[in-house]
Amino acid sequence: MHFDIAPLDAELGRALQHKLDRKTKPLGSLGMLETVAQKVGQIQQRMDPAIAFPAMLIFAADHGLARAGVSPYPSEVTAQMVQNFLAGGAAISVLCRAHGMSLRIINAGVNASFAPHALLIDCPLARGTANSLEGPAMSLGQVYIAIETGAAVLGERAQLGATLVGLGEMGIGNTSAAALLMARLTGEPIERCAGRGTGLDDAGLARKVTILQQVLDKHAGVTEPLDVLAAMGGFEIAMMVGAYLAAAARRVVILVDGFIASAALLVASRINPAVLDYCVFSHCSDEAGHALLLQHLGAQPLLRLDLRLGEGSGAALALPLVQAACKLLNEMASFDEAGVSDSDGNDAGGKAGGA
Repeated sequence: MHFDIAPLDAELGRALQHKLDRKTKPLGSLGMLETVAQKVGQIQQRMDPAIAFPAMLIFAADHGLARAGVSPYPSEVTAQMVQNFLAGGAAISVLCRAHGMSLRIINAGVNASFAPHALLIDCPLARGTANSLEGPAMSLGQVYIAIETGAAVLGERAQLGATLVGLGEMGIGNTSAAALLMARLTGEPIERCAGRGTGLDDAGLARKVTILQQVLDKHAGVTEPLDVLAAMGGFEIAMMVGAYLAAAARRVVILVDGFIASAALLVASRINPAVLDYCVFSHCSDEAGHALLLQHLGAQPLLRLDLRLGEGSGAALALPLVQAACKLLNEMASFDEAGVSDSDGNDAGGKAGGA
């Protein structure tokens, strides 16, 4: 398993920043939009980057750990929500329609069967993972297959012209898996990583933290990224790891969603740190560990909307900002073009300007 991810071109980055600096505005006044425009240009290796055929991929799977009571919702909700995605009734369905994103749902390992559907990519590894309280959630072989499958799904979207992809997820219990991955790979205590997920009360959260600590203790000697993913992750998270790495290798802009999506990215970054260069972080969610996880990833998110839905919802909401950043780079007039004096008092002809 190898993903050849090229470093971004620093010289091109400087050229893009110079282009931004010559726009009719004070230096740096477009803030993070300038950072985004520069990054997209570096990823696409062009001075006039553009977003074409943006795609949203939602990976769904069930978790054996959910049987331990880490979520207020039963595991059956995973399959029910997949059906809701396919029917077009979920939040991400609405957001994708609103922003012109193609949507595909990937059955990575839901405990259900689905009829063929135009939006469904049906490639389950099993009907949910094993219970990580009792042993590894997945075998290492399943992890490799999941990563390869996620990469193949991404590759198909790229071949259809997608230059940007958002990755979402659905799986009852997957905030627990994400918290476990974060705790083990960052060294943070589980209390700082685990949150209320789908709405646990104080007693439920305390129970969740206790259970997750038991899982960490069960797998105390597991430290290598793929081994950690196998021990405590999920099929949907593992497929997202493969999709992240393949997107970066194919120079596709990655819009990173919330806590679970960021935990999958954490694993991917431990496999190949260069993947982070290809990421735009859409938002900081309201899930307890996300802000801290973003710090570990060195990320600055575009939005803070107190979301805690998952599904790729934050990534879809951030898409117009990425599109706007590219349009500002490409369409905003320069000082020379507009005949406006710059901060040095030079007009369009390069002479000293007046008052």
